Amino acid sequence: MPINVLMPALSPTMTEGTLARWHKKEGDAVEAGELLAEIETDKATMEVEAVDEGTIGKILVADGTSNVKVNAVIAVLLEEGESMDDVDLSALEAPEASEAAPAEETAVEAPTPVVEAAAPVSSERVFASPLARRIAEQKNVSLHSVQGSGPHGRIIKRDVESLSAGGRHFVEDTGPAFEDRPIGTMRKVIAERLTESKQTIPHFYLEVDCAIDTLLEARKGLNEGLKDQGKKITVNDFVVWASAMALRENPEANASWMGDKIRYYNRSDVSVAVAIEGGLITPIVKSAHAKTLVEISDEVKSLVKKAHAGQLKPEEFQGGSFSVSNLGMFGTKSFQAIVNPPQACILAVGAGEERAVVVDGCIEVKTMMTCTLSVDHRVVDGKVAAELLATIKRYLENPWLMLAKGHM
Repeated sequence: MPINVLMPALSPTMTEGTLARWHKKEGDAVEAGELLAEIETDKATMEVEAVDEGTIGKILVADGTSNVKVNAVIAVLLEEGESMDDVDLSALEAPEASEAAPAEETAVEAPTPVVEAAAPVSSERVFASPLARRIAEQKNVSLHSVQGSGPHGRIIKRDVESLSAGGRHFVEDTGPAFEDRPIGTMRKVIAERLTESKQTIPHFYLEVDCAIDTLLEARKGLNEGLKDQGKKITVNDFVVWASAMALRENPEANASWMGDKIRYYNRSDVSVAVAIEGGLITPIVKSAHAKTLVEISDEVKSLVKKAHAGQLKPEEFQGGSFSVSNLGMFGTKSFQAIVNPPQACILAVGAGEERAVVVDGCIEVKTMMTCTLSVDHRVVDGKVAAELLATIKRYLENPWLMLAKGHM
């Protein structure tokens, strides 16, 4: 009998998505394992493969359609000898998103992330990376006649730089005063979750300044020794490690609000905020307390690379017991991050900068780094949060304490 191809739920938070692009058209034969379509979820653009063989009888959801509910019928797959005359199209209504899709009707399997976003769905919209748009705006370059060299014709940095260098496509400031861009699925879900977080979680914030001169000296020495291996420790690696060690000493802060209960974790699974095109994702360094600094550094670099390539597996970014968000590399002195539910704490890390500080009655110049802890007061009280932040500060200011607890 005809098989309904349903909109799959590609992440636990997904209730709807955008059908970015079909790789098959009506009448095409499909083999199990063949690529059917690209679907933009709340985390990335994913490739969806067929698990059944047959012929595409009817595509019900066109390329570029947004807000497609999970479990909605997006296409009909015909088996040998069948035709669309056997199908009652009027009966193919999308079930509620909360309903589970029957196994026999699901003609797709687990997704494989796509490195780049899907092809343009409108000839009027210019598809370009945020960096290319920013460079174009700074150089007053029009993107409408630029030929993109990126995947699926996307305009990327080198396309704009080569055009501006040759003096082509410059425009006078006579165009529209603004540009409206469609909200992608990832940005939409981020907006919903962060709004929910601020509206439902009673946040409070603690801030501490850390003197990191000793840490910087330790980092310099470690990197000198790791040079032959092609490895390089970052300040953020120390922050992740210090957070993980501090959570072990302050287990009441290593917790999540679960609605009818509070869950306390036995491992320090530290989520690291990574900015990617279209939004933000938080890959997880699992059991960070049990790993060496080099292992954490290698794992963070690998996760960041996979995040930018859209290749993270769900288990690599779903979960975690604590988050670290670092904007220090952009020169931000301090900021307050929004708690990432159901986690109870997130550490916001600012830039290390030389400041005049008073030590034993004398003014000294030290490299200071401001760390701000955002806390869910339903889970963690002020005393517990203050003790956690004090422990993080102690480790950052005395990195050899961490190195003494575990080999490099």
